[in-house]
Amino acid sequence: MYQTKAYSAASATSPLASTSIPRREPTERDVQIEILFCGICHSDLHTARNEWSSVMQTTYPCVPGHEIVGRVVKVGSGVTRHKAGDIVGVGCLVGSDQNCPCCQENLENLCPNGVFTYNSPDKHGTAPVTYGGYSSSIVVDEHFVLRIPANLDLAGAAPLLCAGITTYSPMKRANVGPGQKVGIVGLGGLGHMGVKLASAFGAHVVVFTTSPNKREDALRLGAHDVVISHNADEMQKHAGSFDFILDCVSAEHDINTYLQLLKHDGNMTLVGAPEKPLSVSAFSLIFGRRSLSGSLIGGIAETQEMLDFCGQHNITSDVEIIPIQKLNEAYERMIKSDVKYRFSIDMSSLK
Repeated sequence: MYQTKAYSAASATSPLASTSIPRREPTERDVQIEILFCGICHSDLHTARNEWSSVMQTTYPCVPGHEIVGRVVKVGSGVTRHKAGDIVGVGCLVGSDQNCPCCQENLENLCPNGVFTYNSPDKHGTAPVTYGGYSSSIVVDEHFVLRIPANLDLAGAAPLLCAGITTYSPMKRANVGPGQKVGIVGLGGLGHMGVKLASAFGAHVVVFTTSPNKREDALRLGAHDVVISHNADEMQKHAGSFDFILDCVSAEHDINTYLQLLKHDGNMTLVGAPEKPLSVSAFSLIFGRRSLSGSLIGGIAETQEMLDFCGQHNITSDVEIIPIQKLNEAYERMIKSDVKYRFSIDMSSLK
């Protein structure tokens, strides 16, 4: 076991502060990674402040961070996929049982015994729970360590490990591609990745936003059209015309207005996570034989596929790079949507 520098929350009301945490020495299957950049996800804030306590209680101290890019510094004797010096990534998962039906289908993200990168029971006994990427170093089973394409900017690649796979996976399942009309609801950390990926898939992309000042940015990111969602006339023009809609909004909103924009057999998938339940009219689904679903990141193989796709199309997240000392300020700005479109922590600032 060794100690590494980190930032942690001591309670739901405490600011994140500098600390030291334990990491295990690499086992036969482990990869030890020097963390170079770590993206900030809204899930980090929710967990640090215990805002999802009805679903998952936070154990303190809490070290968030599941959008990790770093350099391999040491590998176990049985590791075959990675070597010292490789640039790699770690996303939301660092473990699963590897035996259940979900794992056998490469759906580790749906494993009932999955281990999240932070705030999951630490099966190695190094600490009460797993500690995430707001730290100098991390040790991870090689199965959950991913290759980062060499052409990608590392700061911008970090959010791909969550925001990228979260938006890629449902679009891939929906066979988004040329000839399809795809809607992206919300232009934030998730939404801007949805626009980039849907455009790269070859779809006709329409962004729905409540902010007229986001129109120019949406077009820059790859959208073909922008609809101001509180404008009823603009919305009506698109009624019954979408093959697929990706809802990236985490605030309370009326999803029925978007369901009515789907073609028959169209699908709308939720990737945003509002705190309060959303109201769904049965008629929004029954008429048009439409469907509503949700999606949670993706399996390891699919996450690697997403990274390779982003490498081929030179896709990264739009990021604002910050030192870790500005972490609490970044959280407050994130609440106000004052970031385009993801914060990425330069972990060299922790040294």
